[in-house]
Amino acid sequence: MADAEASRKREEQLVVFQLAGQTYGMDIARVFEIIRMETITRVPKAPSFVEGVIKLRGNIIPVIDLRKRFAMPPAESTANNRIVIVEMGGTTIGMIVDAVSEVLRISQADIEPPPPMVAGVDAAYLRGIALWRDRLIILLDLEKILAEKEQARLRQARMELAAEKPA
Repeated sequence: MADAEASRKREEQLVVFQLAGQTYGMDIARVFEIIRMETITRVPKAPSFVEGVIKLRGNIIPVIDLRKRFAMPPAESTANNRIVIVEMGGTTIGMIVDAVSEVLRISQADIEPPPPMVAGVDAAYLRGIALWRDRLIILLDLEKILAEKEQARLRQARMELAAEKPA
């Protein structure tokens, strides 16, 4: 009984964002910062979901478009678009989202395992569904958004670009 009570009281803090009309969340501990859209430099031969790279505080950061990654229809850029800078597989990556809405604390007891298909996103990218005040929040598993091979390719491209930058 005490374990169940303790479990209910455990919370996760999430960055909540919008993508194609759905609400998603990711662990705030993995988020370094959230920035406005800026000019992204295209990288030749990059996978289609990689928009390019940005320079942030002297570091070159690969940027992926989550809409493209999840095979969602493209959308017009708006003033609400953001790049969420996260740590993924030991690499810092930017992810373009439609808008970042809030930071929430959600009880782990309110998180359920994902069904096989949710809002057009393959469940392989998901770690659960949270119910918060009559809203469903789809929780992303950042480690599964990119395959290990893709993460390695981005790390390699970043190192190559960093080696090219003038001293």
